[in-house]
Order: sequence, then C-alpha cells, then structure tokens
Amino acid sequence: MGIVNVTPDSFADGGRFGDADRAIAHGLELVRQGAAILDIGGESSRPGAAPVSEAEELRRVIPVIEALARRVSLPLSIDTMKPAVARAALQAGASLVNDVGASCASVEMWELVAGTGAGYVAMHMQGLPRTMQLRPVYQDVVKEVGDFFAERMARLAAQGVACEQIVFDVGIGFGKNVAHNLQLLRALPGFTKLPRPMLLGVSRKSFIGALTGAPVAERLPGSLACASLAVAAGVQIIRTHDVAETVQAVRLAEAIREPPEA
Repeated sequence: MGIVNVTPDSFADGGRFGDADRAIAHGLELVRQGAAILDIGGESSRPGAAPVSEAEELRRVIPVIEALARRVSLPLSIDTMKPAVARAALQAGASLVNDVGASCASVEMWELVAGTGAGYVAMHMQGLPRTMQLRPVYQDVVKEVGDFFAERMARLAAQGVACEQIVFDVGIGFGKNVAHNLQLLRALPGFTKLPRPMLLGVSRKSFIGALTGAPVAERLPGSLACASLAVAAGVQIIRTHDVAETVQAVRLAEAIREPPEA
C-alpha cells in the first residue's frame, strides 16, 4: 500500500505532495514502483496534528482520487476519520476506507461501509492524534488490542459489515510508546492467526528514530526490517512511503517464507 499524502504537514514527506497535481504524479509513480493499493489522505494523523475541516479535506483528496481512478486499475483507499469524506471518496472511485478512528464508535462510518460494500481497515488508536502520544498507558497492550479487534468485529457485524470487508491494523505509533510498539510487533504472529488480514504501517515512524537515532529521512532500513519480519509473521498489507524498496524486501521475505515453485 503506497502512501499519497495530500497534506502540508505530514511527518514523513513534509507536504511535498500537498497539491493535487503533485499528488497525482506521485501516486502514478508509486504504481510504477509496484504498489498494489494507493492510500490517499488529506488530514495528517501524526502525533500532535490538528484536525482539518471536512470541506478542506474534501478539497484536498477528491480531485486526486478522481484523477487516479481514471488512470489506474488498482484499488484506491481513502485515509480518513470522517464519514462524509469517506462517502465522497467512494463515489469518486475509492473502494477501501482506511479508518484510523475505528477506535471511536462511528456508527455512521460503519453504516456507510455496510451499505457500499467497501473494504474497511479498522485501526487501533488510543486517544486522538492531537493527544495520543502524551502518555499512553496499557495494562497489557497485546491483549487490549486483540480485545479491540474482537469487539470491533462483533460491532461491525451488528451494523451489517461482512467479515470479508474487514482488515485489521494494530496502529503502531497511535497511542503507543516504543515499548508498546515493540510488544505489538513481536505479537504479530498471533494477530495474523485472526480470521481477517492484517495491515501494518511502520514506515519512517518515530519509534525507529527513538531506537536508532535516525532522523525521518534516514529510517528506511528500520522500516524494511519491520516490513520483512511482518511478512514472515503473515501480515498481508504493508503501508509504506518507500514502495520500490519495500516491494523488493517483501518479495524476498515471501520467497524465504514460501519458496517459489521450481
């Protein structure tokens, strides 16, 4: 899953693709590099990020989704917490909702997903982006995230969302400190035994910098290490800024895990 941030304040790319034309060109380049899904977002969810209005988020993402939908055949994902933005994105050509706010009880979002049949990524987050990293606390982060997945599966089913529509994401860096992130990464083999696919987003995240001292622009090796271990654990979708490098790492990890036929 290649990341297309249409924002001026994303932590990893500093707003390099903040206007529609550059975002579209970037999306096409990620497809050329081997992306299987494009994830388009118009509101930064970095720690401390301020929310943007619904109108502004729509202004940022809809032209990009419409243009990419005309030019590529692979699935497009809308990265949003707002049901109205998700609805407009699905109408514009997206087929997957990547909901970093799935920890909130957004019945409207779930009804939309049920009614449209769109794919739905339910990500765990403690708190909200503006406050989530102030002091995250868990008794047992692995158990609590696992309980969240089970509870959300039941609540989504109650709203009419089919099991086949759901993907789970442990939410690395979303209301977790370094120790929590490492515990969740170690627990991936257990999470991938759940009945739905797992998505993992670790690309250039701050815990890599905390462990290695690397600034954002130099965190690709750590991101690839996590992606490779995740694939070995059975994770099926890797969300990344660095598509070409990650595709190569994933292909090698898959070949080692399941040798290609002679």
